[in-house]
Amino acid sequence: MLSSFLNQRLHEEGLPLTTKQWILLRILDEADGRPQNELALITERDKASLVRLINSLEKNKLVKRVQDPEDKRVNRIYLSEKGREVFQQALPVVNRSFTDLQKGLDKSEIEDVIRVLKKVLDNICQSQLA
Repeated sequence: MLSSFLNQRLHEEGLPLTTKQWILLRILDEADGRPQNELALITERDKASLVRLINSLEKNKLVKRVQDPEDKRVNRIYLSEKGREVFQQALPVVNRSFTDLQKGLDKSEIEDVIRVLKKVLDNICQSQLA
C-alpha cells in the first residue's frame, strides 16, 4: 500500500521511477559503486529480481554497471549523472509524501510507531537466528 502510494506520487510528478527504483538510487546516493551482490542483501531481493531492477534503471540511463577491475566476477553499480539528477528531483516528492502520511500524528505517536516497528524488526531478526 505504501509502495503504491509513493509510486502514484512519483508518477504524478512525471518522474520515471518506481518506489523500488527510488530506494536503489537512494542507497547508491549514500554509497555509490556498491557491488551488485551487496545491493541484493541490502534491498532483501533475490539476485534475479535485482538484476531486472538494475536492467530497467540501466536502460533508462539512471545507473551504470561496471566490472570491478580487481575482481572480474563483481559488478559495481554507479549512479549516472542523469540518475543523480532524477534522484534529486524525486527527493522532495518522497519527503512531501512522508510528511503527508504523518498528518494528524503528533511527535509522540510517530515515536511510538517507530518504537513498535523496531520491536517487530527485532522479533523478525531473532526468529531468523533461532
